[in-house]
Amino acid sequence: MKIAVVGATGLVGREILKVLEASSIEVSELLAVASEKSVGKNITFSGKENQVISLETAVSKKPDIAIFSAGAGISLQWAPKFKEIGTTVIDNSSAWRMDKNVPLIVPEINGSVLTAKDKIIANPNCSTIQLVMALHPLNNKYGLKRVVVSTYQSVSGSGAKGVEQLMNERNNIKSEKFYPHQIDLNVIPQGGDFLEDGYTTEEVKLVNETQKILQSDVKVTATVVRVPVIGGHSEAVNVEFKNDFILDEVKRLLGTMPGVVIFDFPESNMYPMPILAAGKDEVFVGRLRRDHSQANTLNMWVVSDNLRKGAATNAVQIAGYITKNKLI
Repeated sequence: MKIAVVGATGLVGREILKVLEASSIEVSELLAVASEKSVGKNITFSGKENQVISLETAVSKKPDIAIFSAGAGISLQWAPKFKEIGTTVIDNSSAWRMDKNVPLIVPEINGSVLTAKDKIIANPNCSTIQLVMALHPLNNKYGLKRVVVSTYQSVSGSGAKGVEQLMNERNNIKSEKFYPHQIDLNVIPQGGDFLEDGYTTEEVKLVNETQKILQSDVKVTATVVRVPVIGGHSEAVNVEFKNDFILDEVKRLLGTMPGVVIFDFPESNMYPMPILAAGKDEVFVGRLRRDHSQANTLNMWVVSDNLRKGAATNAVQIAGYITKNKLI
């Protein structure tokens, strides 16, 4: 299996290499691909030095799978070129997510829709992935009616520049700001760019991607907030169901969902936190409680490492699924 990782020198790209190295996928050749300024650098994979190559060179080598994490512009330009030579592209950007002809995949939920004809596969937004992982088993049982989600997103979700700004501020180093405001000792209620209706692009992604993945007309409203945490996204989620639920059954359903871990022990002050999710592939759910303000409504707290299940792990799981099921 010849696999290209496009954007291999970035935050998510390096995490993809780590997850891929630990996966069961037998990689016969790893193509580390990055921008021209990184070409010629060395990246270690499975104990072997791999020289970074350009996109043009990667296309000429005809990989079986190309995992993209280099931004929407690069994906729009280059994914079709890889598709033309028969490569299956797994794209981590927003470029193809809402394209009606491109599947948006979380393997535990809708991997079964994939076919050998799908040569471009979209990886959802990091916040969406952890949200739908928690919603999916509950939707199957009770039916989703409305979801209100407020996110507490770490700076690594913005890439290296977000992390750099936080650490520079924390160490009192003057530098160019990536965010419109100070992020250290602060929270910024903005993710992405503002739209005409006052919502941001990150908030709209949560709405549209959730509906597409779950194949549901559920009403979703979101507020995205950036917090001074290096890694790990958290979400306060309020879910109104079409049918009533029993809390113990909710816990059982979530506990049997692959990739979800119930961590809900309030009597011991134990609940999901970014620091506990760091470096892990699972989605952690806690603070489960009935909303007493209206019928059939649940509150929960959902946390996941945004560079792992929110990006790298999900992409590699897609690669593993199509490999295992011979869809390439």
